[in-house]
Amino acid sequence: MICLADFPFQHIEREMDTRALKNPYPDYTPEHTQSLFDSHGKLTSAFAKRLSSKIDELLAVMENGLKAADQKDCTTYTGWAGIALLYLHIHRIFKQPAFLQKALEHISRSLKCLTRRHDVTFLCGDAGPLAVAAVVYHQLQMPGEADECIRRLLQYHERVMKGSNGLPDELLYGRVGYLYSLVFVNQQLGTDRIPLQHIRQISEAILASGERLSKKSRVQDQSPLMYEWYNEQYVGAAHGLAGIYYFLMQPGFVAAEENVGRMVKPSVDYVRHLKFPSGNYPPCIGDDRDLLVHWCHGSPGVIYMLLQAHKVFGESPYLEDALQCGEVVWRWGLLKKGYGLCHGAAGNAYTFLALYRHTQDPKHLYRACMFADWCMNYGSHGCRTPDTPFSLFEGMAGTIYFLADLLQPTQARFPAFEV
Repeated sequence: MICLADFPFQHIEREMDTRALKNPYPDYTPEHTQSLFDSHGKLTSAFAKRLSSKIDELLAVMENGLKAADQKDCTTYTGWAGIALLYLHIHRIFKQPAFLQKALEHISRSLKCLTRRHDVTFLCGDAGPLAVAAVVYHQLQMPGEADECIRRLLQYHERVMKGSNGLPDELLYGRVGYLYSLVFVNQQLGTDRIPLQHIRQISEAILASGERLSKKSRVQDQSPLMYEWYNEQYVGAAHGLAGIYYFLMQPGFVAAEENVGRMVKPSVDYVRHLKFPSGNYPPCIGDDRDLLVHWCHGSPGVIYMLLQAHKVFGESPYLEDALQCGEVVWRWGLLKKGYGLCHGAAGNAYTFLALYRHTQDPKHLYRACMFADWCMNYGSHGCRTPDTPFSLFEGMAGTIYFLADLLQPTQARFPAFEV
């Protein structure tokens, strides 16, 4: 087991402290959990009631704030599809029909303002609204409308395969972002709605692209796969290597299993060795600034790659590095940027939920609960107000999503990313 004392924190404390707020919570002891959850991880009724009450309160604030939101932002990241995804999520948890109607209201608004450009991803393009709409229509027993959305979603397949208009491979704007849209539909509607062949074809295109850039960059002996976005070789979950490798290690996504061991594993190991002494990871290869502890850049996003590698390859160093990511997030994960998913406390809290699912160690669930306590004091810490303050990935909607996920911690998954 890794502990804080194992890390040479002091030399980086000043840099990270410029972006993080001091964690005020005592670290885990068994006594600390008694008011939060039982030995099986089931939340106490009092804590669950507190979460539910705060969710209702924040939903009301969010809905009022959305009256001033950009009417033409269709996206999942900052727009109406993200709000629809939130309501779809809380409908699953609370089973209230009104939430599904809200999801329909917001996804209908999203479908009216699709980008109709080359953006084809779940978070920042048209694929996300179409995928979310397919699920909403399915839940409302509107099969014709659901099938039409899936048909439109699959129209992008050939363009994504070919990499038209310089399409990158990362999650927010690239092939992985389209791949997730297909996976999302299958997760929600059944694994046969999108043929596995389509998922494998996209995965193979991602592999081929990574091989080409690795050879071009002359790093194939160190990392058989390499990817870049805007001429930078990003490391994290949103734009970088960790997010791509996480998907390539999903069971069955790569048709030839030997390619996962031959190409993906050494590439994952290459990322592992970029780790700072603190346990955090750089935003880009060659960037020696140990500053960012966000899902998009840094340990909170890299951890998903590490845990998946541990599942697939069974080697303990992957889990050890993932546990070290958890320590980084516990110390520096309460951010001055706020409470959001992409670069805020709610997104960072999913680190602990992922570790809890993987290890069943109650320490990680306790830490998630403490970050939830922080989020339930929304607005009281002097954090910055994001550009889209009520959106899913920058604002309040993402915080609500996390608080709802915590009600069923073993089922929680980072939205629009975790498989």
